[in-house]
Amino acid sequence: MRHYLAGALGAFISVALSSTVLAETLTIATVNNGDMIRMQKLTDDFKAKNPGIDLEWVTLEENVLRQKVTTDIATKGGQYDVLTIGTYEVPIWAKQDWLLPLDNLGANYDVDDLLPAIRSGLTVDGKLYAAPFYGESSMVMYRKDLFDAAGLKMPDAPTWDFIADAARKITNKDKEVYGICLRGKAGWGENMAFLTAMSNSFGARWFDESWKPQFDQPEWKDTLDFYVKLMKDAGPPGASSNGFNENLALFQTGKCGMWIDATVAASFVADPKQSQVADKVGFALAPDKGLGKRGNWLWAWSLAIPAGTQKAEAAEKFVAWATSKEYSNLVAEKEGWLNAPPGTRKSLYANADYQKAASFAKMTLDSINAADPTKPTVKPVPYVGIQFVAIPEFQGIGTAIGQQFSAALAGQLSVDQALQSAQQLATREMTKAGYIK
Repeated sequence: MRHYLAGALGAFISVALSSTVLAETLTIATVNNGDMIRMQKLTDDFKAKNPGIDLEWVTLEENVLRQKVTTDIATKGGQYDVLTIGTYEVPIWAKQDWLLPLDNLGANYDVDDLLPAIRSGLTVDGKLYAAPFYGESSMVMYRKDLFDAAGLKMPDAPTWDFIADAARKITNKDKEVYGICLRGKAGWGENMAFLTAMSNSFGARWFDESWKPQFDQPEWKDTLDFYVKLMKDAGPPGASSNGFNENLALFQTGKCGMWIDATVAASFVADPKQSQVADKVGFALAPDKGLGKRGNWLWAWSLAIPAGTQKAEAAEKFVAWATSKEYSNLVAEKEGWLNAPPGTRKSLYANADYQKAASFAKMTLDSINAADPTKPTVKPVPYVGIQFVAIPEFQGIGTAIGQQFSAALAGQLSVDQALQSAQQLATREMTKAGYIK
């Protein structure tokens, strides 16, 4: 009996030790927005289903995340096993063989349920290289009570002139209510995401068909003049430091009459647990200038696996869990359908419970479906991408120009000076990279 007990105890210790040795820790780099923070709180569900996998989170502000992840993957640093990256990076990095194709997401994953507009931006040569955690376009979020008080009615499809006029009318600086909040923080994915999408609707473009920068053209002057004057008249103080998160906080606390930004923000501004103005919010399509293009973009924050990871199988299990239909159901169960990650799956938009909870569902889907990255502007262009240009050099050029435009918003440069600097900077970098002969 003693030998049996000793043997059993030995076997138990052996199994315990082997399971400890076999446990893998995935290091996940992610952005500090609400949906990603919510995902971290719900990972007990993943751990219960995958007891041999531990998770370590590196949560960073958007500009910092991009810098660290790009540096790590380009130098094959191997710090991360799962990356949160955007629609811009996926095709560029996949072609560099920096990402692993997601071939084993499981029999129940249902890749065909992904919205075609989102899926196509994450697919290279027929293979999916990143799984969308949420997808977005952009739209107008506005305070219905302020519009009513001013005798205004928001059209479903407003013009920029209407937006500017309304913003000035509903501004009350004495009460710290600002007619409009727009991104001003420098970064290719911060202020330049907004301004590039806006400029498309003004008829501007980054480059002509010969890759010559276009910041010396009147369409960019019109865009930046309009933006800077509007923000001076109707924007909050310190707007040149405000990105997505800062404007979200301003809107939720009742300090913005309108906010034009990512459709994903709709659930945060419409949720009474998070927003002081939840019952007063309306939604409209991103504005236009009557030229046939609206100022809306197309984006997905997605989970990808770097080619340098030693834990690809475990990483794929996590990616499949976090971007599955079941994950949406988990969020709905814990926090209500309003907070289900939007913009990725057809089944979510066919779900009656989601449609009932999310008054913005149709507007989000319409905005995503209306965005065409292959024809982003009024005039022809040699690039793909709406609020970005899908070339490797854009990350550096976009951020440097974003700094010039943020300085113009802060009053440190004139609009003309900012545009002149942007033209010189872009011309120099595109010549150096061999685009301009």
